Amino acid sequence: MHIHYISEQNSILNHFLAQLRDVEIQKDAMRFRKNIERIGEIMAYELSKTLPYKKVSVQTPLGVKNTMIIEDNVVLCSILRAGLALHTGFMNFYDDAENGFVSAARVHGATEIMVEYQAAPSFEGKHLLLVDPMLATGFSLVAVYNKLMQHQTPKEIHICVVIAAPEGIQFLQENLPDHVHLWVASLDDGLNADKYIIPGIGDAGDLAYGEKL
Repeated sequence: MHIHYISEQNSILNHFLAQLRDVEIQKDAMRFRKNIERIGEIMAYELSKTLPYKKVSVQTPLGVKNTMIIEDNVVLCSILRAGLALHTGFMNFYDDAENGFVSAARVHGATEIMVEYQAAPSFEGKHLLLVDPMLATGFSLVAVYNKLMQHQTPKEIHICVVIAAPEGIQFLQENLPDHVHLWVASLDDGLNADKYIIPGIGDAGDLAYGEKL
């Protein structure tokens, strides 16, 4: 698996990550969502440098300019519900992208992940960007990947996460093909006994959209 750590070089990304973690700033759900969205925009930009481009001629009011645009189709797919704000950030940059959504939930009292809801366009031969804010154990991402790959094969797949634990990265490396790209905004220390990322940010879904029953 190809891993890209994009916060290693200081940039405005680290400013947004700091706000995302701050327990006082987290009290503002709208600001929390906006920071995840802005991180998604930065990640979308960094990822765009690796996509294939083609040359086109653009007619301006005063002439013609030869320039480069993204050549292949992009499909964005997020894991509900925490992935929605991150998805929006990517969608702000890939405005021609098609969009898909899947659910992933742990079976009560078990380690199995159920993927029950899936609404996605065809991504056969396209660039599939699978976005989810948190990579803790990696179980959900692997379950979603396996479900999506049952009937279609993308040209390339990119998994994009905001906060990752080493345990989750290792699980992905052991269970996903070598050609998959993993984009990580920030790598944290590890998981606690409850499988939460430490120091992490808490429950991204609850902070963005309110506590669930």
